[in-house]
Amino acid sequence: MALCLKQVFNKDKTFRPRKKFEPGTQRFELYKKAQASLKSGLDLKAVVQLPPGESINDWIAVHVVDFFNRINLIYGTMSEYCTEKSCPIMSGGLKYEYRWQDDSKYKKPTKLSAPQYMCMLMDWIEMLINNEDIFPTRIGVPFPKQFQQVCTKILTRLFRVFVHVYIHHFDSIINMGAEAHVNTCYKHFYYFIREFSLIDHRELEPLKQVCHKQG
Repeated sequence: MALCLKQVFNKDKTFRPRKKFEPGTQRFELYKKAQASLKSGLDLKAVVQLPPGESINDWIAVHVVDFFNRINLIYGTMSEYCTEKSCPIMSGGLKYEYRWQDDSKYKKPTKLSAPQYMCMLMDWIEMLINNEDIFPTRIGVPFPKQFQQVCTKILTRLFRVFVHVYIHHFDSIINMGAEAHVNTCYKHFYYFIREFSLIDHRELEPLKQVCHKQG
């Protein structure tokens, strides 16, 4: 029997501190609404739909931050199984290899181990979601024109964490009793990116069989 989420995932092992929404803000209210829908047992395809009257950018922002927190928690918990020795290349099986580029330290796509890639990824996302020019939190401050483009890049890279975990570490997830929770998180993520066409379909190829199971 799968354990509850708090038992399965040790919050001390998250790669980064959780990004929280400020109480009283619209983003916080949207987050509560999204979480309430999740807990209500509604169909995940319905849960991801934009609520009437809400801003699509706010809705996307809330989910990007939430997915960052949840995927960070999943990877942080099983990171002891993902080492320089076990995963010298950030990959998804033999066919897919992911190289890191961030326009600062790594200006060209660079081959990294999976743990290095994950560390760079979480640092990079944390920097973006804490940047007020990209993820504004003050009332009346608009989102930048490239906001959804930035979110597509974030979500595309977060998807690669699922690819690596499913293909290389799913036995560990099963042994931890976390399979159901990881599957639910993935389904939620998958339906969300499909609802708003946020990831190129070619990026989904490594988990095509899993995607087909989600419908």
